[in-house]
Amino acid sequence: MAEQEVIKHTKKIFTVWGSNKGFWHKLGEFLLEIIIIVFAVSISIYFHDKNELKHQRHETKEFLLGLKQDLKTDTVEMNDDKSSFLLNEKAFSYINSIKKDEQLNKDSIGKYYQWIFNTTGLIPNSGRFEGFKSSGKIGTIENKELQNNIMDLYQENIPNLLASTNYYTAKKQRLFDYLAISEKRTTGNSTNLIVVLASDQAFNICSTLTSTKEILERYDICINKIITIIQEIDKEYGNEE
Repeated sequence: MAEQEVIKHTKKIFTVWGSNKGFWHKLGEFLLEIIIIVFAVSISIYFHDKNELKHQRHETKEFLLGLKQDLKTDTVEMNDDKSSFLLNEKAFSYINSIKKDEQLNKDSIGKYYQWIFNTTGLIPNSGRFEGFKSSGKIGTIENKELQNNIMDLYQENIPNLLASTNYYTAKKQRLFDYLAISEKRTTGNSTNLIVVLASDQAFNICSTLTSTKEILERYDICINKIITIIQEIDKEYGNEE
């Protein structure tokens, strides 16, 4: 509609200047038409910007509410991971508590077997964030504190956590490699695993796996940041899901 008005009044300008009316009369009509055109364009821009802002805010809301669900899922996984790393710490601390020439308890190794041989690491639900960021829309989050917390979580806190867990897994892989070479069958379905785990080489590797303090601290940093982000999203949109 605005475009049609602009075209109509532009045509009228040329008509006015081509008429036989006096100069001052033509100038008055010319200025009036210019004012009408400027007003029509301004109104058009205003409503266009208003619609764009409304659409932008809707997209941002959808992103943040979706992100909230992603973060809730990540929090569950993070707490499960923390429990796993605590049990890893207990398992390897037990192995390292045995004095030289002492034998590891078969039942204790059986109890900790899963944690000795598992690997744990966060797989963050970061696809939604990465997509929103790559589209250049992160700046549409008007709450700058919320925006900064989201960026800190995904670009600092989680990468730091993954660096720690990946390093721990790499150290565990050294143990797996050593056991793959050293573990032998004895009788029936039995192996010499207990003996191998008590060896000096295994002891030295396991000693590097007895502390998960840094990992647990970094999980807590991520969890606390997630709690803050969810609280800020709730302030913006209530408890909408």
